[in-house]
Amino acid sequence: MLRPPIVNVMESAARKAARGLLHDFGEVEQLQVSRKGPADFVSEADRRADRTLRNELTRARPGFGLLIEESGTGGAVGAEDRWIVDPLDGTTNFLHGIPHFSISIAHESKGDLVAGMILDPLRDETFWAVRGKGAFLNNRRLRVSARDRLADAVLATGIPFGLRPGKAEMLAALGPVMERTAGVRRMGAASLDLAYVAAGRYEAFWEIGLAPWDVAAGIVIVREAGGFVTEIGGGSDPLDGGSILATNDKLHGPVGDMLREATGIGRRRGGARIHG
Repeated sequence: MLRPPIVNVMESAARKAARGLLHDFGEVEQLQVSRKGPADFVSEADRRADRTLRNELTRARPGFGLLIEESGTGGAVGAEDRWIVDPLDGTTNFLHGIPHFSISIAHESKGDLVAGMILDPLRDETFWAVRGKGAFLNNRRLRVSARDRLADAVLATGIPFGLRPGKAEMLAALGPVMERTAGVRRMGAASLDLAYVAAGRYEAFWEIGLAPWDVAAGIVIVREAGGFVTEIGGGSDPLDGGSILATNDKLHGPVGDMLREATGIGRRRGGARIHG
């Protein structure tokens, strides 16, 4: 299958960074026996992937700006196009030798997301999409699932740890979601959660407090697979709005209603919107 040039650029850069991550992941698994642990090693693996992606993407498209998790902004100043990149989504999984992590790259043009790619190097799965051209897993067309009952749906989420904001709302949602659906998964890599919604493996994904590099590529891929992506409260800015809800085309309303009822996100009191 002939892929659009922008996808080839993203995948080439991601696969080059992935070679280093795969090598380092093998080392991390061996480091689990050390008392100190592999945290510093993983940080350096993350930085190496960052440098590779920054160099490869800048070389391929020198006129693009860049927003990348580890090293911040860069690239061409004032550019209308930019890359939004997570060099290693699922760092905690990587740190513990859990084989579930990815590289995520999105292309934003004039403020609109127009292409995205998520590479799972361990499974050799490349999820990609270009706006208006559909979504794909490697060379196979993707479509969100056709399930239309909450009782049959599997949902994914991520719960903030430590003192990060949003934990109370996320925990409040778990009870109702677990009672009314077929299951909840917390896998630890938001980009892959979104890719799995696009592939029909999950019916929905929701989370609070994610950064643009966590979700940018996945937003494009879910939408091109026929799904819906909004803020939990119904807002139209899941990239920067503070929350995200991605579903198939059947369950966006029911899942959104369930989450808003449980958490208060997006509900109104006396005409004032709470948040979300």
